[in-house]
Amino acid sequence: MIKTPTISEASDGRIAVTGELTFATAREARQIGLLVLESSRAERIVVDCAGVTRADSAGLAVLLDWLAWGRRKARAVSLTNLPESLVAIAKISEVDELLQPAAVG
Repeated sequence: MIKTPTISEASDGRIAVTGELTFATAREARQIGLLVLESSRAERIVVDCAGVTRADSAGLAVLLDWLAWGRRKARAVSLTNLPESLVAIAKISEVDELLQPAAVG
């Protein structure tokens, strides 16, 4: 059974992602994540991936999309506690630099 990850604002500006970020869950995870990002009132948003249990390239695409949302909206969005599997995929895909915080302003 495919279960969509839980994505919620755990505290002011900290968004917790729990569960799988995979091809099977990416579409819904992206949409839910964008809704949570939009509803956050924090100036700086940190997406905490410590609860991600499994991830693939589609999950990486979701995270990159959330970072792109931050750039489009001039909001500081960063990622923390990325699973090693996601970091490895990002390096192989030569997009690991995109995972770093960018200056907003």
